Amino acid sequence: MMPDVTVVFVNWNRRDLLLQCLRVLPAALGDLSAEIIVVDNASSDDSVEALVGEFPSVQLIPNDKNLGFAAANNQALQVASGRYALLLNTDTLPKPDSLRRLVAFADAHPRAGMVGALLLNPDGSFQASYADFPSLHGETLLLVGLARRLLGPHFPNHGPHESREACRCDWVQGACLLARREALNAIGLLDEGYFMYTEETDWCAECQKAGWEVWYTPDAQIVHYGGQSAARQPAVKRRQLYSSKARFFRKQRGALASACFRVIVQVTSAVKLIYWTLITGVGRGERRTAARINMHAYMSVLGWSK
Repeated sequence: MMPDVTVVFVNWNRRDLLLQCLRVLPAALGDLSAEIIVVDNASSDDSVEALVGEFPSVQLIPNDKNLGFAAANNQALQVASGRYALLLNTDTLPKPDSLRRLVAFADAHPRAGMVGALLLNPDGSFQASYADFPSLHGETLLLVGLARRLLGPHFPNHGPHESREACRCDWVQGACLLARREALNAIGLLDEGYFMYTEETDWCAECQKAGWEVWYTPDAQIVHYGGQSAARQPAVKRRQLYSSKARFFRKQRGALASACFRVIVQVTSAVKLIYWTLITGVGRGERRTAARINMHAYMSVLGWSK
């Protein structure tokens, strides 16, 4: 019999968070039937051994190298058998009954190809959960540091007031993304050209191009720690983020939009590199350390270092 939902985790060196999430999963699923698949991207923290020891019934797909978020999720999606597939980050804690509510919402909205939940910070405060598609105007304001002053503190995401009610939206965060099997059959798997970042944005765009709807519902609440792996690699994070957004513009907006975005990134990164280099020379203590981190991050974006 087809399970209600296939829950998919992609793990990379997040053993403790993964196990913590798996422990609360039964309460979050309620009476749903589920299969659980963990794709491990060559973790070096004994994640595989701990998973097999505590959760032997979980289906494990071990990789011998880090394939990235999209490719690893696709490995699980290719063998998933549920009516829905749920992409769930290892750094989440679904609240009791949250995933049952998420599936119930999708069942009640038959044109919903994808549905996202309300994300919360570990202290219970609001975390942005859905957003508008990237635009050159918005990305330029973000890069020069004016977006949130001019367009609100949560831009390009929607804030807490707008997030009180369920609504159709452009895209939902991949930390908790429920996808209907029929929609997946129509649009295919995640684009593996994205190693990290923006892959769920692109997937939601493809979903809507195929005639399906993307929805957000606050009825399902998920605690999300956020950025646990990327936070340790700021240079890699910036480079991958900008590369992924350029790919999104090329696919969804055309080659000219992508080229314009790349130019904007290069110009603003060069200006910021000059600024942080100057701060490195005159700053002290923590400010100087932060300046060096930012300096190397922008050098990486410009292709001047790894």
